[in-house]
Amino acid sequence: MRESISDNEARQVLQNGAGNVTIDDVQQVITRADDIQRKFTGHGPLGRFINDMKIMLSLIRDFWNKSYREVPWWTIGAVVTALLYVLNPVDIVPDFIPFFGLLDDAAVISACLFLVEKDLDRYRSWKEGAEDEEENGINS
Repeated sequence: MRESISDNEARQVLQNGAGNVTIDDVQQVITRADDIQRKFTGHGPLGRFINDMKIMLSLIRDFWNKSYREVPWWTIGAVVTALLYVLNPVDIVPDFIPFFGLLDDAAVISACLFLVEKDLDRYRSWKEGAEDEEENGINS
């Protein structure tokens, strides 16, 4: 039984999945956001990505709500693919294998972050600006 996947395999998962993501998949990420967050909590390999997961979920929510659309569909597809991969207990390395079962999930999240880094940075900047505008509007 495998204990890990390579960076190339993680990227292949994203490239194959991102092009096939549907609106239903986006909705599934929104619906299962709490389940996704639970997978990232704790001290396992996914724990170091908790802040990244939060921004990824926020991006998907803002895309879904049509608040933020300045992002390529491929980026949405890659993020959705990565988050749904984490939810799948029987992926390349099944999650029921202690510790090792989450290493492939971490590899896919890491590969996703690498591939969509610029789009996530633009989204973070937009999000900070939107929050500043909201805060200034309330305090004015």
